Amino acid sequence: MKRIVLFLATNLAIMLVLGISASLLGVNKFLTANGLNLGLLLGFAALMGFGGAFISLWMSKPIAKWSTGARVIEQPSNATEAWLVTTVANQARKAGIAMPEVAIYQGEPNAFATGATKNASLVAVSTGLLESMTHDEVEAVLAHEVAHIANGDMVTLTLIQGVVNTFVIFLARVVAYAVDAFLRKDEEQSSGPGIAYMATSVVCDILFGILASVIVAWFSRQREFRADRGAATIMGTPRPMIAALQRLGGIAQGDLPKNLAAAGIAGGGVLALFASHPSMEDRIAALQRG
Repeated sequence: MKRIVLFLATNLAIMLVLGISASLLGVNKFLTANGLNLGLLLGFAALMGFGGAFISLWMSKPIAKWSTGARVIEQPSNATEAWLVTTVANQARKAGIAMPEVAIYQGEPNAFATGATKNASLVAVSTGLLESMTHDEVEAVLAHEVAHIANGDMVTLTLIQGVVNTFVIFLARVVAYAVDAFLRKDEEQSSGPGIAYMATSVVCDILFGILASVIVAWFSRQREFRADRGAATIMGTPRPMIAALQRLGGIAQGDLPKNLAAAGIAGGGVLALFASHPSMEDRIAALQRG
């Protein structure tokens, strides 16, 4: 319930901020008496598409802590915590990034990295992952997350999400306006678009959004392959990463909140096209091929 409330509250806050911004900038006035102002519509679509994506990125670290209950290790209280901090510090140095915050959260086996920039990031592992893996396997998972940060994957996926969001919003309203104009061609249209515009824009937002999610998921899967290779480079061998993936493939993995699903070490989808992560078999095969 906490995750759902936080997810809804965050998205409502983002929409409120973007709505106010659109009004102040005047880009929400793309429907005019003379038709559709494509320049203003593109500005509106870009503001909503990129604005939502980048606000989510900017808020990603605190939201990740709140939604998972992750506890940042400020001062290690035991050998495991000390090892985690030292391991991430060594890996960050090899990867050429600033030391991320390191956190532990209660849950089934999983881990994630998040943060707005390479030098203000967070790496978190679950208690389930620590309990079910060897040190070498956990180290490989940590290296995978550090590789995500070093590759700038959070920003890259945000940019991709912003681009597809912009096209979805823009195209949905162009199609909706065309459908409305066609249905009302024999009517007086000085009062602006009718109900067909609203209904069609909602339907197109959903349909184009589904197609866009396929594109974003494909990019997400490619970055997983790249982070696996990055982990192998950091550790000097792909064997621990392969062992970690084999271990994850044989145990029940913990689900992350929706906003963190693509950031985890493990993930998936109902259909392969919508999966944020490749299958464990494909990832292992890619590492074995080198």
